[in-house]
Amino acid sequence: MQSISETEVTAVPKALSAAKRKQILKLHADGLSRNEISRQAKVSPSSVSKICNEAGATFDRTKTKDASEAKRVDLADARMTLAHRMDKAANDMLDMLDRPFTVFNFGGKDNTFSSEVLDTVPVDARRTIITSSAIVFDKISRIVEKDNGGLDNTVGVLDALSGNLAAAAAMLRDEGATPADVSDDA
Repeated sequence: MQSISETEVTAVPKALSAAKRKQILKLHADGLSRNEISRQAKVSPSSVSKICNEAGATFDRTKTKDASEAKRVDLADARMTLAHRMDKAANDMLDMLDRPFTVFNFGGKDNTFSSEVLDTVPVDARRTIITSSAIVFDKISRIVEKDNGGLDNTVGVLDALSGNLAAAAAMLRDEGATPADVSDDA
């Protein structure tokens, strides 16, 4: 096993030139994102952040937040679309249980084909259909559980409304107002 010799040198990052710093700050002033500045100036994103922070320049994160929220909504929509498609496929399979069922065989030494229509689905095919449908049901349940239909946002709005109503009631109590003092026009 070799040991590290005293002559080996660890790479130390070069300090950025004043011109490079000026370029980064100019790109920031032009409204570019941190990652775009990093690409154009050919420096790491953390270097861009450090230089901008030292200069007191900040990045607008609302675009990132909005993009993240849009992506979350798109993914929720995709999950629900998939759930609907899976539900339709499972129902189509279950409907097969109530119809005549065609079984077939081909091959053999003469490479023949034969088929027969049965009144009911054979037990092994019935078991496969029911098991597949149960798996689909389980997957759909998990997808729907993940998408609560905006319940978190609704709860947040109701909590805020409740807090505001409580604050308004406390204000009225402090002012000595009674319910009769507050008109419907207010």
